[in-house]
Amino acid sequence: MKKFFFITFFIFIISCGEVEFVYKEDKNLINPLYGKTEVNTSGYNINFINSYLPMFFGKNKDDHFNLSIKIEQNKTKSSVETNQAASKIRYELKFIYILVLNEKNCVTFNKESISYFSIIPKSAGYNYGTDSSLDKKYQLAITENLNRFVSLITDKDLNNCL
Repeated sequence: MKKFFFITFFIFIISCGEVEFVYKEDKNLINPLYGKTEVNTSGYNINFINSYLPMFFGKNKDDHFNLSIKIEQNKTKSSVETNQAASKIRYELKFIYILVLNEKNCVTFNKESISYFSIIPKSAGYNYGTDSSLDKKYQLAITENLNRFVSLITDKDLNNCL
């Protein structure tokens, strides 16, 4: 019985020799701008973006980069009733990211990213359900767009100018 146990244990140890961990290289886990970036927003004012920026970029300690985020919004009525009331509204949020390397005073990354979402208003007047749903969709669009931006810059060399 002891021989069987040792043989099984030996085979188990040998079979685990080539195990590779998924997060062996953590370059995709780290935001290269975290703690090094002064972030400025302009354009369409979305209240939620200022609360989400510290989660993505942290507190500026090194002042190595300057990131400018310009937001433009376009609202389109995609479905209109006979009385001209909108039954479906499509929102397009365009985020324009410009990253400047402070020590060389040059642009190292410039990208436009667009997020879309639609909402169906429930009444012509004030409706708490529609307003809270719209707020939630703005939050989702912002986090999705910021995540997309961070994933784009992880593979870029940010110390060279364009």
